[in-house]
Amino acid sequence: MIKIGDIELGEFPLLLAPMEDVSDPPFRALCKELGADVVYTEFISSEGLIRDAAKSVMKLDIYEKERPVGIQIFGANLDSMLRSVEIVEASKPDIIDINFGCPVKKVVSKGAGAGILKDIDLMVSLTEAMVKHTNLPVTVKTRLGWDEDTIKIVEVAERLQDVGCKAISIHGRTRKQMYKGDANWAPIAEVKNNSRMHIPVFGNGDVNTPEKAKVMRDDFGLDGAMIGRASIGNPWFFNEVKHFLATGEHLSKPTMIERVAAARRHLEMAIDWKGERLGVFETRRHYTNYFRGIPHFKEYRMKMVTSDESEDVFKAFEEVLSKFKDFQFD
Repeated sequence: MIKIGDIELGEFPLLLAPMEDVSDPPFRALCKELGADVVYTEFISSEGLIRDAAKSVMKLDIYEKERPVGIQIFGANLDSMLRSVEIVEASKPDIIDINFGCPVKKVVSKGAGAGILKDIDLMVSLTEAMVKHTNLPVTVKTRLGWDEDTIKIVEVAERLQDVGCKAISIHGRTRKQMYKGDANWAPIAEVKNNSRMHIPVFGNGDVNTPEKAKVMRDDFGLDGAMIGRASIGNPWFFNEVKHFLATGEHLSKPTMIERVAAARRHLEMAIDWKGERLGVFETRRHYTNYFRGIPHFKEYRMKMVTSDESEDVFKAFEEVLSKFKDFQFD
């Protein structure tokens, strides 16, 4: 049984990765219902939280049906990070996760996210201070290193564990790689196989088929998989992975009725949460994947991703259901 602190997660838990503008409450709710064992919020700026920035504060919204849920924060200033912990605790998450892996320039340039991989001592001391500042389990998401020449993830993970980190999720790329090339899971396995490690070690990066999740579990021996891009517009992916791990067989792909129902519900929840304008706008990124592989679909996709009125998007869903109801997905 894999556990984060006292939270039991099963034998090989699947975690929804924190993704900017993706991992919001509506999407997290769908993924949780469809097999995710833990879901994480979009990453939240500690500086934004202590300034009471509306966008950062809104990301703190969590709902009971999501649990266990982790709120992820990023920053490089100790005082700001500690003050943000107090704000985060008020939302009553199950886990606080620290982002030491975001490779985006605007984050890295401030020494946060993957930028902190240039200063491992700061990374460790910041984690230690946060662990001491809260009773919630603190976890870390990071990368292999800054570049190929600075991969010290075995040492880094051990040091983070020693100051109280309760689990670590490792993306199998360096910051220099960004999202290019293939993720390298071998160094993550080295972390797991370190005889001194006793906290869960989760793999992240390129888990985009059930077969790859099985390789991560069986060949690399990791404790679970953190899934990001493969779940966008495809919240069924978690159940597909679980079914394959349990049986060695593939689940049937969701039908058109199931896809339209999920897209409709996703939009409804987004509007309830963010209002009409933002709800419509921020759900657009999912539609291509919800309806991927359908021939002659461009007309309907354009209606979904260009309309500013939810009424028009819901109407497009109905048109799709009417025209493509019997389409068989591969």
